[in-house]
Amino acid sequence: MADYPNVVRSPLSQEYSEEEISVRVEIYKVEGTEGWTLEVMDQDGGSTVWQDVFTTDSAAMAEFTEGVQALGLAQLIDPDEDDGSTVH
Repeated sequence: MADYPNVVRSPLSQEYSEEEISVRVEIYKVEGTEGWTLEVMDQDGGSTVWQDVFTTDSAAMAEFTEGVQALGLAQLIDPDEDDGSTVH
């Protein structure tokens, strides 16, 4: 039987809504490793995972917050293919 690593979920993980869009912001890492992963799951089951890992869970949340402020939630989770402004 395979052993699965323990995933540490940040207490900063949360539901977030803007206008009529709701997402689940998940910040997590594998126990014993460095770097936090930022993942945003939309209400339609889509998932956006940032390629970069973050040194702290706070840095990951700041990246999400800054992205929402710069682009808006809709653009952050579903960027226009012709728009190079995506932050993840």
